[in-house]
Order: sequence, then C-alpha cells, then structure tokens
Amino acid sequence: MATVSNELRIQTVCLLLLTAFATGAALYFLSPVLIPFVLAVFLMYCLTPVIELQMQRLRIRRTFALINTLLLAVIVLILLWLLIWTSVATMAANASDYEAQFRQLLERTADRLPLERLGIERSEFNEILKLPRDSMGGLLGQIVSAITGILSQGLLVLIFLGFLIAGASKTRPDGLPAQIEDQIKRYMLAKVFVSSATGLLVGVTLALCGVRLAMVFGVLAFLLNFIPNIGSVVATLLPLPIIVLSPEMSGFARVAALAVPTAIQFVVGNVVEPRIMGRSLDLHPVVVLLGLIFFGMIWGIVGMLLATPIVAMIKIVLERIDVTAPVADILAGRLETRRAKRAPPSQPARS
Repeated sequence: MATVSNELRIQTVCLLLLTAFATGAALYFLSPVLIPFVLAVFLMYCLTPVIELQMQRLRIRRTFALINTLLLAVIVLILLWLLIWTSVATMAANASDYEAQFRQLLERTADRLPLERLGIERSEFNEILKLPRDSMGGLLGQIVSAITGILSQGLLVLIFLGFLIAGASKTRPDGLPAQIEDQIKRYMLAKVFVSSATGLLVGVTLALCGVRLAMVFGVLAFLLNFIPNIGSVVATLLPLPIIVLSPEMSGFARVAALAVPTAIQFVVGNVVEPRIMGRSLDLHPVVVLLGLIFFGMIWGIVGMLLATPIVAMIKIVLERIDVTAPVADILAGRLETRRAKRAPPSQPARS
C-alpha cells in the first residue's frame, strides 16, 4: 500500500508540473488575445458598479445603463489613450536626451568616487557603467513598445468589454459567486483609485517644480503603481537624471522634485493603500515577486503590470472555495495556519 501511495503522489506531482508547463505555454502563445481579454475583464469589474448605480439611483433600465456605461468607457479610454499616447510620443522623442543625461549622471558619480583607493581602473569602471546605461535604454524601449502595443489593441479591448458587459447576468449572483465578485470589484476600484491619485500627485509635483516630461513621469507612476514595491522605486528614480542635470532648476526645486514624490510614494504605499484596500491583496512578498517574474517572462512589461492583480484575483477565488483554501493560505504566507490545522490534537494527560 505504501508503494502504491508513493506512486500516486509522484504521478500527481508530475501531472501538476506538466499542467503548469502547458498553462505557461498557452499563456505565452495566446498573449495577443489574452492580454486584451484580461484588460477587458478588469475594466468590466470597474464599470459594473456604474451600471448598478444607474439602475438603482437613476431608475434607468438595464439596456440604457449598459449603453451609457459603454459610451462612458469609450470616452474615458479615448482620453486615456490620448494622454498615454502623448506621453509615449514625448518619451520617444526625448529618449536620446534622457539616455545622454543618465550617462552624464553616471560619469559624474564615477568622477567623485575614490576608484584608485578601491583598486579599480577607470577603464574597468566604464565597462561597468555600460550595464546600467544599456539597461536604462532597454527599459525605456520596452516601456514605450509595451504601452504602444496596449494602445494598438484598444479596439479589441472595447469589443471584449462590450460582450462581457452585455453578457453579464441581469440578476445579481448570490452566495459564493457574489462574495468573489464583490471582493474583486473592491480590489480593482481601490487599486485604480490609488494608482490614479499617485500618478496625478507625482505629475503635478514634478510640473510645479519645473521638471521636463512631468506628465510622462506622472503617467509612468500611475502604470508602475500596479507593480508593488518595485514599481514605486522605479517611478521615483526615473526622473532623477533630468532633475539633477537640469541647469534651469534651482536647488530648492531639485530637492522638492526628489523629496516630495518619494514622500508621496511612501505614504501612499504604506499608509493610504493598506487602509483603503485592507487585506484584499494579502499576498506574501515572495509570491508577488514570483508572479512578476512569471508574467514578465511570458507577457513582458504588460505582464508585470497585470501580474499582481491577476495573482490577487486567483487568491481571492481560491480562498473562497474550501478545497483550494490551503493553496490561498500558502499564497498569503500563512504556513503556520496550515501546520496548526494539520497537527494532531494533543492528548490529555493521564492521571
């Protein structure tokens, strides 16, 4: 019996590995269709409360509420498309200047370092500097191409969105589906609100300080806020070369342009977002990192933007089903809870 049990476990593990590999391959090869579909699903959860609000407060029939919501979605997406496209065009036009300023910042930093005392030749250090320069140029290129790809698929996103909203149930689901849907809606609305506020505050602050490409960095702060921890750090460091090397900026403006966005990212990420979102995310940092790596490998920058919401949605669904609740506990890092549930009850001491 023990041998049969071990063989079954080995077969189960092998099947799980094969399933995971097949799922990853399917996600990679179907990315041109899956990325717009996932974006449409997220938009649907954000727009469903608008439909319900019109039906309950304005007493509008569901058909007209759907039409109004779709028109509103088209208008908002067009405005967002224009804003992002303008930012991307500005970024692409100034990419060479930005890379030159970044290279100059690295060279100035190298001039102030005691390389001779550390036993490092300047030629060797110049070779080291090529890595961050190439990485920054590659990062900007990937961000521009990823955002351009999303914008080019805007029509497909709208088509998916229209079918998803029109095909939604007319009656509100009860029980477990309703709980899952409510939690997903709260998470998506809170994340979009927090990211929008972060991007707006960062963009306005940089514009008031006289930083060039302030709108671009505000849009990037909005998008990168969907990448937890890493995104806020990258969004804070991206304007650094322009802030440091802009001769027209005063010393106070430079300090404010560095300190205020950093404070905004810190307060939003550590105070505002946890209070608004509560425990709707509740993912272990290692799980978040693995999600970023996995979806970044198969979907690129877009996958990194969507990774945490997707993993959060999966965890929300898993924790609401009894059979998969242990997997949700593992994703949340509650290993002690699983050990306590599996531990046998203590026997009472005999007299």
